[in-house]
Amino acid sequence: MNKVLTITKENCPQNHACPAVNVCPVGALSQVGFNAPTIDHDKCIRCGKCSNFCPKKALRLEINAN
Repeated sequence: MNKVLTITKENCPQNHACPAVNVCPVGALSQVGFNAPTIDHDKCIRCGKCSNFCPKKALRLEINAN
């Protein structure tokens, strides 16, 4: 089982700079304007720092059965 980072855009207020973008140690999150952040899954090391830091829990590290 692998972990995968997902974003629930409905939970993201999208009216400010995403604070979780700055805590990613590998730069896997990016944000254009105040849109919801995007995830570069090739860079993501699935450490969970961003999901722990997201105040609205829009970013989640989930178990993927594949």
